[in-house]
Amino acid sequence: MNYLVTLIGLVLILEALPYVAFPEAMLNWLKQLSEMNPAMLRIFGLLAMGLGLLLCYITQRTDWI
Repeated sequence: MNYLVTLIGLVLILEALPYVAFPEAMLNWLKQLSEMNPAMLRIFGLLAMGLGLLLCYITQRTDWI
């Protein structure tokens, strides 16, 4: 449970960094995202999820990293 809470904290830190470092650029990026086709957003989300799953698998099941 300790690792899970630590992981959630790290995700929140990483998610907040662009907003703190580049707030104007993030506003422009969010405007572009709001104008995108929902199907494209879904595809990008699925790709990101798949990449995350692959990274978790590689780090937990292999000695590659």
